[in-house]
Amino acid sequence: MAGGRDEGAQAQGGTLGQRLEASILALLAARAPTSTICPSDAARDVGDENWRELMEPARQAARRLVDAGEVEITQGGSVVDPSAAKGPIRIRKAR
Repeated sequence: MAGGRDEGAQAQGGTLGQRLEASILALLAARAPTSTICPSDAARDVGDENWRELMEPARQAARRLVDAGEVEITQGGSVVDPSAAKGPIRIRKAR
């Protein structure tokens, strides 16, 4: 990502990664405790019409939240190791 864009993200309330992490947590907080979200939900929330380019940063934000014990990443309803996840993932509150 270009330095200028990251600087703009910082001016708008934190780094891009921090904004994506906050979005993931806020989206999950607004849903039922058993609900999941897609990384694209956070990417859309933070990136508006440019959300597609934020998909990998959103997945990285989810991985950091897994490391912090805040969320779990699932595939097919089962918790998976974020580093081994290939393809579509879902994010849920840690249980």
